[in-house]
Amino acid sequence: MNPQHRGTSSVLVTNARLITCAEDESVPAYVESGWMLVTEGMIEDIGKGTPPAAGSVDTFDAAGCYVAPGFVSSHSHLFTSGLRGLAADEPLYAWARCSMGATAQATPEDMYWATLHGAFDFLNAGVTTAFDFHDSREPWSDIVDGRRQRTDPAALRPVDHVLRQIDAKIDAGLRFVGATRPDSDVGTFEEIRERFAQTVEHLRGLDPRYALGAAVMGGVQWAENLDAARHEAALMHEFGVINQAHFLETPEAIEHQRSKFTWYEEAGALGPDFIFGHFVHPTPDMITRAAAAGCAMSWQATANGRLGSGIADIPALEATGMPIGLGLDDQACSDLADPWQNMRFAAYSVRADRRDATAITMRRVLHMQTLGAARILGVADRVGSLEPGKYGDFLVVDPSAPDIGPIRHPVDSYVLACGLRNLVGVHVGGELVADGRRALDPLARQASTEIASRLERFVVPQ
Repeated sequence: MNPQHRGTSSVLVTNARLITCAEDESVPAYVESGWMLVTEGMIEDIGKGTPPAAGSVDTFDAAGCYVAPGFVSSHSHLFTSGLRGLAADEPLYAWARCSMGATAQATPEDMYWATLHGAFDFLNAGVTTAFDFHDSREPWSDIVDGRRQRTDPAALRPVDHVLRQIDAKIDAGLRFVGATRPDSDVGTFEEIRERFAQTVEHLRGLDPRYALGAAVMGGVQWAENLDAARHEAALMHEFGVINQAHFLETPEAIEHQRSKFTWYEEAGALGPDFIFGHFVHPTPDMITRAAAAGCAMSWQATANGRLGSGIADIPALEATGMPIGLGLDDQACSDLADPWQNMRFAAYSVRADRRDATAITMRRVLHMQTLGAARILGVADRVGSLEPGKYGDFLVVDPSAPDIGPIRHPVDSYVLACGLRNLVGVHVGGELVADGRRALDPLARQASTEIASRLERFVVPQ
C-alpha cells in the first residue's frame, strides 16, 4: 500500500462489546451491542444498537467480540526486541550491561532492523502508540556505585544511529513519540543542541500521523555533568518538547540518585511537560514537590518486577493527583510485549504490597495503559480512546476463543481474563495491520530474518 494511503481505511464495526475508555460524558465508557464508524482512518461516530446505513463502507460484524482502543505504551525501548532472555536473574545495572552493552558495535542498519522488529512486535501485541527511547549515540557504559563511567567522546556514534531507529517506526506504521538523549557529558552545549536538533528536525519532517512528537530522554540519573539538567530544560523550552527521565528506578546507590532531584528542580525542568520514568523510590517530599510542579509518572510494573527494582507506591502518587501512564519498557526486560500482563501485574503488585484488594481497580489500570498513557505523552487528543475525531486505532478481542465463560462485568473481564491469546485483530487508522499471531506487513517477516542474522554479530557482555 502507498504510505500516503496507509491508515486511511473506512469501516463500520457492528455488534461489538465496545470499550471506549472515553472520559467525555458524551461518549459512554462501555457500550453493549455497540457500533463504530471509521471514515478515512478517523473515528466519525459511535453508538448503540442499529447502526446507520453503511453505504459503500465495508462492514465488520464483531459478533460479540470486544472492540477496544489500541494500547499506548508510555515508556519503551523498541531496539531491544532481539535481546530478550538475557541476564535473567540480574538487577537493573547488571542487566543493562548485558543488554544495552550488546549494541555497542551496532551499525545504523542494525538499529533500523532491531527497531523495526520491536515496532511490529508491539503492533502484533495491540500496542498502536508508543513513547520510544532511541538507543543513544553515546555507547552504553557501566554504572558503578550509581555512577555512569565516562565515555570517550570519540566513541560517539553517527547521527544515523538514531535517525534509522526513527525511520523504522515510520516504516512499521506505529504511532510514536521519539525520545533522544542529549548525551550531556559529551561536548559543549552548542554541540549538544546541534545533535538534538538533528533528530528533532528529522522526526518533524516525517508523516505527522505516525510521528506524533519528539522528546528529551532525560539522563540526569546517570550524568556527572552538573549542567545536564540545565541542558535538558533548555532543549525542552527551545524545541517545545516533553522530557521523560529514568529516575529512581533501582534501590542501588539510592541517596546518590535522590540527590539528583534538585538538579531538575533548580534547572526549571519540572512541570507538566516532565515525566518521571519509573519513580519507584522517591521520598514523600519528592512526590509532593513533583506533583505540585505538575509532573507525571510513567510506570513500568512488569519490568520493575523482573529486575527486582521494587514496587512503586501508586496509591501515594495518585493521592497527590499526579497523572500516571503504564509502559511496557524494554522488550528485553519485560521480555513479552503483553499489555494485559502489564496491567494485571501492575494491579496485583499494588494490591499485594498494600494488602488491599481495593488499592487499585481494573478500570484504573486499563485507563493507565490507554488514555492515561496518551495523556501524559500529550497525545490524548489523537489516541488512547475510541471517540469521534481520534484515529481509528482499535483492537478486536474474542472472549470465546479460547472461551472465558459468561461475561458479567465486561470491562473487568477484559482486563482480568483476556489476553494476547484472545487478540484477533489490530487496526491502525481502520486498517487491519496484525491478526494477533503476526503483523501482516511483509516487512515484518523480513525484520525477523534480518534481526536473527544481524544480532549474531553483537557481542553480548557476560
